[in-house]
Amino acid sequence: MRTAVVILNWNTEGYLKAFLPPLLASCPPGAEVVVADNGSADGSLELLRTEFPQVRTIPFGENLGFTGGYNRALAQVQAEYFVLLNSDILVTPGWLEPLVAYLDAHPECGVCGPKLHALVPSEDGGYDKLDRFEYAGAAGGRLDRFGFPFCRGRVMQRVEQDTGQYDTPCDVLWITGACLVTRSSLWNELGGLDDRFFAHMEEIDYCWRAALRGHSVSVVPESVVWHLGGGTLRPDSPFKLELNYRNNLLMLENNLPATVGRFRAGLTMSVRWLIDDATALIYLLQGRREYFRAVCRAHRGFRSLRRGPGAAVSGCRSVTGYWKKCVILQSLLRGAGIFRYLKSYEDSNSGSR
Repeated sequence: MRTAVVILNWNTEGYLKAFLPPLLASCPPGAEVVVADNGSADGSLELLRTEFPQVRTIPFGENLGFTGGYNRALAQVQAEYFVLLNSDILVTPGWLEPLVAYLDAHPECGVCGPKLHALVPSEDGGYDKLDRFEYAGAAGGRLDRFGFPFCRGRVMQRVEQDTGQYDTPCDVLWITGACLVTRSSLWNELGGLDDRFFAHMEEIDYCWRAALRGHSVSVVPESVVWHLGGGTLRPDSPFKLELNYRNNLLMLENNLPATVGRFRAGLTMSVRWLIDDATALIYLLQGRREYFRAVCRAHRGFRSLRRGPGAAVSGCRSVTGYWKKCVILQSLLRGAGIFRYLKSYEDSNSGSR
């Protein structure tokens, strides 16, 4: 099998019913669809058994998280290319072929992905496809000097309309795990996702580790998919906030020393820790105690899970998409003009192919 499209499901029966039919209709010969289930209790497995018997199912008896679920599932899948696909992604015919063709034509590329557009519920009970980028991945991701993720087309809470401004294939630092294509050989080389993360930012860590091994990470704009988002954890979930703060520190410890050197990485992480503390204090002063406690738990969790730098630090490797400025500060200073500023910066340091 050349390509395996693997959905990791947890209690999203409705999404499977809505989005599996167009996915199955869109897959070319040589592509298999697999659903791994993280101990769902909502009828997902029964739906797959009765309405989608042609789909291979890998059931787990418990919720292993995004990292554990995919690591366990892909250990049971044989294919040249793995596609990690969220259950709340809507695809249309022709979405997969450009991604596979790009990997075929660029042996140095280890990870690629499509542009991500927003999908919203419609009044008739269906879904509307928008021309606006979607928060989770937009047109490929980057990181600022303190590890804050942002995207081509999405900075902080601002999201751009897609007017074709990112329609050239481009090397980035990360591709969203909502729709990510990787070589199975690279997946095995890296040992899959870092199991400590459970969920959130694990795909950024994976892509960064791939880049440090010399593999490029690319967005292929000829492919577009639509993402609903928030299907598993609400955007305002304290648990989601905890995972993001904790995993960001784990990701920095894994990769930053090999990117900027051990000394600079130590300084950067110290500043990042102070930024987190300041944010937690703001949450407390605002009366948002559950968010304050989430940041505190995140820092305790990081201390318990840390194991030191995970990448070789004998030298520093420059990686595309690591921006040595503070995106929060630049966004506050420039407002909606941040997108023009970043596009100008990108064009002057062209990572486009």
